[in-house]
Amino acid sequence: MTERIAVAMSGGVDSSTVAALLKEQGYDIVGFSMQLWNQRRINVDADGNPLPSRCCSLDDLYDARAVADFLGIPFYVINFEDEFEARVVRPFVVSYLNGNTPSPCVACNSRMKFDRLMALAHDIGATKVATGHYARVRFNEATGRWELLKGRDRRKDQSYFLFELTQEQLACALFPLGDLSKAETRAIARRHGLPTAEKTESQEICFIPDGDYARFIERYVAEAGGAVDGPPQSPVAGPLVQLGLRRNVPQPGEIVTTDGRVLGRHAGTHRYTIGQRRGLGVTAGDGRPLYVVGIDAARGQVIVGSEDELPGKSLTATRLNWIAVNAPATPLRCAVRIRYRHEEAPATVFPLPNGDVRVVFDVPQKAMTPGQAVVFYDGECVLGGGWILTQR
Repeated sequence: MTERIAVAMSGGVDSSTVAALLKEQGYDIVGFSMQLWNQRRINVDADGNPLPSRCCSLDDLYDARAVADFLGIPFYVINFEDEFEARVVRPFVVSYLNGNTPSPCVACNSRMKFDRLMALAHDIGATKVATGHYARVRFNEATGRWELLKGRDRRKDQSYFLFELTQEQLACALFPLGDLSKAETRAIARRHGLPTAEKTESQEICFIPDGDYARFIERYVAEAGGAVDGPPQSPVAGPLVQLGLRRNVPQPGEIVTTDGRVLGRHAGTHRYTIGQRRGLGVTAGDGRPLYVVGIDAARGQVIVGSEDELPGKSLTATRLNWIAVNAPATPLRCAVRIRYRHEEAPATVFPLPNGDVRVVFDVPQKAMTPGQAVVFYDGECVLGGGWILTQR
């Protein structure tokens, strides 16, 4: 009997190429697309027209269906809008209102694409879920663990976004593009004549196509009646979110220096992130560039300082997921990535009694941001990761 594989089809060139490759290899392919967000909701211009989107839009669903028809494979669209809002969008908003900077793509991968699609795959008799991620999976016979590896194309490596995958999910995950470069993927798409072969890719969060996070948050909270309830737990919103907690859009407040001097005012702390330099609207008075070095959402303050004042020697991380190793009982040396495009830096991970860790870098790192993911590597292998709680 031919092995059946469920392919997550976003309508882009990567997932389209995955479907074509697997069909070419003789697998029984079933395509799935997830309807996650109504692009006519919030993301509209002054005339009520949807803003252009290159990810997760109705056009993308149309493209995914066109590819499935072209390949002659079954294709289904599953509506997960309510669940996506509860698991990804609302925690994203609450995280910003708490003064953090979230990573919603990680939660979307682990909580939606793999968690929900794997359940659907099981229902239709599929043994694997394939996606267009540039990453790799292997089973380590010596440890008895599934391991997550970087993609061969370091410019496209997406292992950072997948650190929350469990052993069960990794056992069912298939990343056919993990050994390819983007150029090779496009060449394969062209060879197969796929309708999406020349389609450009999006660099923005799918539910904020214009990248204006502050505008989206303000409209989302206004739509909710002026306040948003935080979920009981969320890897996006961070540990400050508790059941029943309500967050309003922050009001204008002070921009202050690290020694308490007031330099100006801001329109809401959700408009700022650690390490930000542009758009502050204030100066130090001595010609030095200023950076956001802290956000105190409770007091409504944006704290600015010199580049030297950016926290960077250590961080604490919570809600860890260990993949290649057990949770360490002793200090662990590894390379650490604190954001997607960040170059990994050598550090020591110290376990804490409550299961969290403290990460101390050999060389200070700039713009470590609460709410972002921190991922630990040993060469090409992902050891695990967590969520930045505090930084110093």
